[in-house]
Amino acid sequence: MAATLPIQRPRTGRITFFVALAVFAQESTWNLYDSQVPPLLREHIGSAALVGLLMGMDNLLGIFVQPWMGNRSDNTRTSWGRRVPYLVVGMPLAALLFVAIPHTAASLLLLILVMFSYALVANSFKPIAEALLPDFIGPERRSRANAAVKIAASLTVIVAALISIFLVDDHPKLSFAIPAVLMVASVSLLGAKVRDSRSPAYQAALAEDRERDGEEASKVRVRSIVLDIVRDPNHSRLVLILSIVLFGGAWAASRSLVTPYGMEALHMSRGDAGGLTLPSGVAFIVAAYPVAMLAERFGRLRVMMAGMAVFAAAMVFGTAVQTATGTVIALCLAAAGASSFLVNAVVVLWNLAPSDRVVGTYTGLYTVGWASGGFLGPALVGGMVDLTGWPLMLLDVAIVALLAVLAVARVSALQRRSSVSRAL
Repeated sequence: MAATLPIQRPRTGRITFFVALAVFAQESTWNLYDSQVPPLLREHIGSAALVGLLMGMDNLLGIFVQPWMGNRSDNTRTSWGRRVPYLVVGMPLAALLFVAIPHTAASLLLLILVMFSYALVANSFKPIAEALLPDFIGPERRSRANAAVKIAASLTVIVAALISIFLVDDHPKLSFAIPAVLMVASVSLLGAKVRDSRSPAYQAALAEDRERDGEEASKVRVRSIVLDIVRDPNHSRLVLILSIVLFGGAWAASRSLVTPYGMEALHMSRGDAGGLTLPSGVAFIVAAYPVAMLAERFGRLRVMMAGMAVFAAAMVFGTAVQTATGTVIALCLAAAGASSFLVNAVVVLWNLAPSDRVVGTYTGLYTVGWASGGFLGPALVGGMVDLTGWPLMLLDVAIVALLAVLAVARVSALQRRSSVSRAL
């Protein structure tokens, strides 16, 4: 077992900066991947459905890989800690695979192989970087730190757009190299400056290992963690994960279906309809940090419910005022409200974890819930649209969001009955 080291208690801003930088670099590659790999596939494949299936491969891999890797990092003990070793190996490898994507575009088989390899490696360390936050930062300060990370991730949409605008047409291979260089630079800085072996959570995990009489005997598997969540008489964690699936579905539907909504209900062109969500991205960035501060002051569950209610009300407003301007306003209000959930939900799940030993696994479970919602939500709302018509699409999204509000309200009620004090 790794030796116990002095606990490192860095300033919140310092560790938040390093984690935000790592997430920024990761998401820069993912955003460019989502925007520029489909055209490479279209050079070989005429079916849009098959292109979409191949592009969805990374989400499917993530559902299985992320909880397992989060759990594996929870059970890792080295002189560098339990997270950083995976990052310093995985991020450069992912960067190398990402750079290779445009170089393999001439062969469909080789392109798919590199895509699969990149998605597998990148999914492997995605929850590990985010799990560094609860390792270093106490429950009461996690919302503002996670807000900074979410803002960094949101900014990558702008970065990917700028690369696409200025580089892709004339320098397609260089455009893939820039995010890869960012990834290598960020992990180099992270590896040089951060040793999570000194984090409070890692030291607490070592203490629990000693109490359990040995590292091998003390390892906690994903299956046992999931069974503990399911069998818990309190049901708070299970209902919270359900709310993540529901609100993740409402959020994904409000983003992925807005272009056809604009075309069918507002009679806009495809290009104009595709730009409806752009101002809402700015609204999310502006709202994220204030929402985190409010959550730490008034309670995360309370602020989450208020923000989710704003999201649902904005969808109703957009249904009532069916103009391009009304829709933009509705989407901006919805994004600001949704930030309360996106910033705080994973923090609540971390704080409901029975031990600091398993926060990596819980990070992976959050991602599985969010990805599942992203897969199911657009399909569910799309089915509702088939029944109600496109003019009521935003109202359909509001209904799914209200189900998520009820789920979070149930978590709040269960926690009020609990005798365990948590920073929720």
